[in-house]
Amino acid sequence: MIIAIYWDKIPLIKDSVHALLDPSAGWLLEWNLYLGMIFIVFFITLITTFVQKYATDQEALRELKKEQKILREEMNKYKGNPEKLMEFQKKQFEFVPKTMKLTSRSIMFTGIPFILFFRWFNDKFISLGNPKFFGFLSWFWFYLILAMFFSSILRKVFKVL
Repeated sequence: MIIAIYWDKIPLIKDSVHALLDPSAGWLLEWNLYLGMIFIVFFITLITTFVQKYATDQEALRELKKEQKILREEMNKYKGNPEKLMEFQKKQFEFVPKTMKLTSRSIMFTGIPFILFFRWFNDKFISLGNPKFFGFLSWFWFYLILAMFFSSILRKVFKVL
């Protein structure tokens, strides 16, 4: 968040990111807005998927998911028993810190680059006149939709939880 706040206040941050991304990603967007954006989003999503795969303990996440599935099945059996259901819900909340611990490492590696990319995207699309994708989508919504689409495919291909 500090980087996002000081983006315009410390020119070194903004200028360094622009010097790195303008000749590469910026060129792609100027070459062809749609294809350039598709390629950039795919590349970012691919890198993020690899980071998630190799920066997290995938086996531990699989075990956690199995336990959560078993717990959900038990909860379904006791839908009519509120006391038992509350007990299962408490157990379900115990999974949250475990999951966060396992996945937070990948967030550390991707957080700062994401912030820098998003600030750069904002600057770049302002300089391009804030074009709309398909006539109504801002760059942010187009990015988000593409990222979800590519992420779902890449996660299946690379077996990432």
